[in-house]
Amino acid sequence: MLAEKFEKVKEWAGEYGREFTIGAIIILVGIGSFGLGRLSLILPKKEPITITTWGNPLEEGKGAPESQNGAVKGESNAAGSSAVDPITQGKYVSSRKGTSYHFPWCPGAKQIKEENKIYFDTKEAAEKAGYRPAANCEGL
Repeated sequence: MLAEKFEKVKEWAGEYGREFTIGAIIILVGIGSFGLGRLSLILPKKEPITITTWGNPLEEGKGAPESQNGAVKGESNAAGSSAVDPITQGKYVSSRKGTSYHFPWCPGAKQIKEENKIYFDTKEAAEKAGYRPAANCEGL
């Protein structure tokens, strides 16, 4: 009797095997999607990213040590290198011989030699000095 039932199931699976497989896949995908949806409620919420303006913390007279004020103005120390990281010297940088200005982290700004760099705090100051925004620097 058990052998007869097994043969009937085997025969049914042969006839409807493809439909049964597709139905099983649809049901399993639905269960998996539901489980992922429930899992998203359990995980902690992430805080949104906020972008703030970038200021120059080393502007003269605003808390910068006297030894760093010269570096903010673009002056060099005795060794010929700046005393402060170039990114904190100004928001925009240009070459003395160039025609465009960049953010300090842009590829064009990284190619400028330190002794040829000129720093500006605003776009208007750079444009007033005759420079234009660099084409390869996103965000200008």
